[in-house]
Amino acid sequence: MKKELIMSKPVVAIIGRPNVGKSTLFNAIAGEPISIVKDTPGVTRDRIYADCTWLDMNFTLIDTGGIEPDSSDIILSQMREQAEIAIETADVIVFITDVRQGLVDSDSKVCDMLRKSRKPVVLAVNKVDSIAKFGNDVYEFYNLGIGDPVAISAASRLGIGDLLDAVAVHFKSKGNESEEDDDRPRIAIVGKPNVGKSSIINRLTGQNRVIVSDIAGTTRDAIDTVVVNNKQEYVFIDTAGLRRKSKVKEDIERYSIIRTVTAVERADVVILVIDANEGVTEQDAKIAGIAHDRGKGIIVAVNKWDLVEKDNKTIYEYTDNIKRILSFMPYAEYVFISALSGQRLQKLFEMIDIVRENQTLRIQTGVLNEIISEATVMQQPPSDKGKRLKIFYTTQVAVKPPTFVIFVNIKQLMHFSYQRYLENKIREAFGFKGTSIRFIIRERGEDAK
Repeated sequence: MKKELIMSKPVVAIIGRPNVGKSTLFNAIAGEPISIVKDTPGVTRDRIYADCTWLDMNFTLIDTGGIEPDSSDIILSQMREQAEIAIETADVIVFITDVRQGLVDSDSKVCDMLRKSRKPVVLAVNKVDSIAKFGNDVYEFYNLGIGDPVAISAASRLGIGDLLDAVAVHFKSKGNESEEDDDRPRIAIVGKPNVGKSSIINRLTGQNRVIVSDIAGTTRDAIDTVVVNNKQEYVFIDTAGLRRKSKVKEDIERYSIIRTVTAVERADVVILVIDANEGVTEQDAKIAGIAHDRGKGIIVAVNKWDLVEKDNKTIYEYTDNIKRILSFMPYAEYVFISALSGQRLQKLFEMIDIVRENQTLRIQTGVLNEIISEATVMQQPPSDKGKRLKIFYTTQVAVKPPTFVIFVNIKQLMHFSYQRYLENKIREAFGFKGTSIRFIIRERGEDAK
């Protein structure tokens, strides 16, 4: 049960008017600074989302975007857009208001939308630095009719625990039992807008004569597509259609990334679709970073390959170029396809099966330790000031992704480069194509050996 909950974390979205303290609350919950994996171009540096923990529960916090203070009409329309994003993607919505500005008309109008969505909403009344001074003003917000307001001060970090307690209540009642029991492979097709994600799904469903169906009990309102291949059902998670027009390019990018985060959370395998004519862009790397950070199986599908002029070296040159840009995930599998002609689409299923198999591969402890001890003989572990790293024991503790605990004498001596070397040796022995590998380094005294 617990393993599955880690795979599919609830998503919490923050929405609110300008200057009510959205960013301050985001930082207060996420903790500052948000850690950034050095060589992974994930999107955490853009502060769109953060992985958070409260008590023993993990969740993903998303910032639905700033609103430019202009006229009240513009603010209201931007807030509606925010609310739409939150309603579509989030399991729980935090609606933040400002005790000092009081209840305003746009708060009430957005609340009407939220109520109709039937999504759980937690109302936060911010800037309550003193209950004695502002306590009575909090009662005004009961008029919104979305439950008890939680008084907080994001700047002073007051009431944050109470707020998260109120949010966490909705995690427990999150109805994902149907996904728990569902062992069908779940595939998220991700990528920038207009790279051909919808075309791929349409082609697959057309080829395999399968009906697009609602899967009961999915926590989002997305329609997943079921495709049958060789009597095996595959669930493709929809991240395609941006259902709203936006004049601002950044808005579209933000929206697509938020949708990507929520889809990747639910997936076993992620197919990153790249436009062959454009090559790999910065946004592609960001999207790949999301899947990598979450330890998902990854296939890079280069679409519109039929439109590229090529000779017998083109495919290798192209692959090398992508691998250079996506160097943080050298394990990814590659396939060159055309959604238009159907070229190599069948190969996708073969790859999905291989990657899933590798994601759930378990290595016997005895065999694993043999590989590690051979590796240490071939290349001595690092040393510092006369002390050398000793590896006592290695064991696999989890799958999706395969996770190994390595017991050592001095944790600090396990340099990143040596860890990478051990990873390569494990991959040489067991493959693990298409999946990342995680290591947990634990220290153990020599006498405890």
